[in-house]
Amino acid sequence: MCYPRAMSAKEEIDKLTSELKVYQDKYYKEGVSLVSDSEYDRLSDRLAALEKEHPDLMHPDSPTLRVGSDLTNDFPEVRHTIPVLSLDKAYSDAAVLDFFSKSIEKEGGVLSFAAEEKIDGISMVLYYEDGLLVRAVTRGNGEIGNDVTANIMTIRSVPLRLSESVDIAVRGEVFIRKEDFERLNASEPDESKRAANPRNLAAGAVRRQKSSEARLVPMDIFCYEGFWQDKGRTPSDHIAILSELKRLGFQINPHLSFFAQSKADAEKRLEEAGLDGDGYAFSEIDSYIRKKTAERGTLPYEIDGLVFKINELDVRDRFGYTEHHPRWAIAYKFESPQAEAKLLGITVQVGRTGRITPVAEITPTKLGGSTIRRATLHNQEYINELELAIGDTVSISKRGDVIPAVEAVIDKNEDGNTTYRLPPLCPCCGTTIVQVGGLQYCPNYSCPDQVRGRISYFASSDQMDIATLGPKTVAVLYDAGLLRSIEDIYTADFSSACGLPGIGEKSIQALEEGIRESLGRPFALVLSSLGVAEIGKKGAQMLISGGFDTIDKLIEASKEGRTEAFTSIAGIGETIAESIIKAFRSPELLSTIEALRAAGLHLDASLDKEEESSEQIFSGQVWCITGSFRTFNPRSKALKEIEKRGGRTVSSVTGKTTHLLSGEGGGSKRAEAERLGVRIVDEDEFLSMIGQKAAEGKGDGQLLLF
Repeated sequence: MCYPRAMSAKEEIDKLTSELKVYQDKYYKEGVSLVSDSEYDRLSDRLAALEKEHPDLMHPDSPTLRVGSDLTNDFPEVRHTIPVLSLDKAYSDAAVLDFFSKSIEKEGGVLSFAAEEKIDGISMVLYYEDGLLVRAVTRGNGEIGNDVTANIMTIRSVPLRLSESVDIAVRGEVFIRKEDFERLNASEPDESKRAANPRNLAAGAVRRQKSSEARLVPMDIFCYEGFWQDKGRTPSDHIAILSELKRLGFQINPHLSFFAQSKADAEKRLEEAGLDGDGYAFSEIDSYIRKKTAERGTLPYEIDGLVFKINELDVRDRFGYTEHHPRWAIAYKFESPQAEAKLLGITVQVGRTGRITPVAEITPTKLGGSTIRRATLHNQEYINELELAIGDTVSISKRGDVIPAVEAVIDKNEDGNTTYRLPPLCPCCGTTIVQVGGLQYCPNYSCPDQVRGRISYFASSDQMDIATLGPKTVAVLYDAGLLRSIEDIYTADFSSACGLPGIGEKSIQALEEGIRESLGRPFALVLSSLGVAEIGKKGAQMLISGGFDTIDKLIEASKEGRTEAFTSIAGIGETIAESIIKAFRSPELLSTIEALRAAGLHLDASLDKEEESSEQIFSGQVWCITGSFRTFNPRSKALKEIEKRGGRTVSSVTGKTTHLLSGEGGGSKRAEAERLGVRIVDEDEFLSMIGQKAAEGKGDGQLLLF
């Protein structure tokens, strides 16, 4: 009897690689499953195991590269070999027509133009050698970008090997479809970690430290430009380039449009190129833009405009480039950005927990009725996602009507500046900055900025509410040596502060009275005011409800390292538990606690006076607040009234919001509430609901935004 010869490792790897490529192509390009999921996984696992044993036999375009690796990636800088520039902008159909007419006049002959959707994603350049993907590089500053090849290889629509051995650079846009974005965002329980939009999610995924994590984000790509190393192989026009890219295995956007002297000519040119799309005459540009604007909301992905390009490549060569953009293309933007500004510099701030936050210094810009000069940049990871450099032109928005934030880079700087990097040392105390997850921290507990921040937070109106002890006063008293810790609030002799900037006898009297009143604050408020990163007001209530109703119980459990005592409480995971334990083992915090105990603060919930119970009239309701109020100043007082009556408060209006308490200057939150049909309650109606009378007068008119 003859038995089949056992395959060698090379033969089995070759066979599995070939089979899995066929299965992948059929599934991801045609939606056809040739084998069951379990069978596919079995074959893929077997191939991965063989490749691990015989790495020298692994194919450079192995299907297992789609799975990613758990090895930590770095993102070295790589110089582009092709021009990667921004586009000139137009905000009206007249400006697009002007671009058409001036281009035709300059050339002195008949031209044609391609029109493509401007995908709101992440610009990427794919470099192939002999038909194999060797590098995937972000746009960067147009000359130098970051190598993110391992993460881009996980995108199914990126070919790892082309249908032909060719050296080519291909520009494309990485994006996430709306449906996938909504699904992923909904699956993130922590609202603060949800991405603001698909573009931000894609930007973060492209820079994940582990490609196995990038694989879990369903990124996609449309390719729109090709640059052959062998110039003799370059097609003669743009639609021929798109046709060739499609033949090589790239995914191009099917919503292509083409403009020529007549509609018939345009349609014929597309058909000859073998491309799907719509043909138009030049005279139809205004109706085309209206049509695409109307279709924008129905597309499965986000677009923020349209790109018009001269089709003929020889004309492009003659037109050339400015330092900033090609002269042969223009981007039509659906709408002007909320605000556009130039990044003049970046200031680094140190928070009360030591967290390092970069802040953008921008040209003075009108936004939402005020002039904005600064905007948040969150952290280094966010700066990397934007590939932000000093001198860039950026778009600014007000997130939740409150905090100005840099949202995107509109135009790159012309100075050659590369992506900004945070300094290695704390700008306040000079201590080496440490990385914790995606954030940077100054580890020096005695850093002056941290100390001032902790004292200001403890005394703030939302916490211990100590009258007149705001950040400016704290800074003056710190510099005078009177306040160097939270506990100094209860031991310092403030009479010696009289005469310091902004401090007189009356303010000292108010301060001393505020300190006396703070001694009666409930334990939950004292606990949340200590400034422990994971213990806000809700966190403090969760701990007390979970059995930690005295400070000593928290200290004891932390000293013994009883993580399970914290994780047994709903809403507290292992990471938060470990953070709490670390905080309550800190000698500095323990010293502060003992000093506050000696001062007479409530560190035991049983010492708190029982508050008069309120009828839970807002139970099951979700409230948001916007605008300014006569009665509730600060606005947090209104939040307390809602919460003690059983309501839940949120920072933005969504489909789950049931009520919006709207004061003067409600802004976009009110507009969104009206759009969603959320019940809008004014101040007088709210006071009536909670059984209070409206305050007389208009107050000081201070605009307090949540």
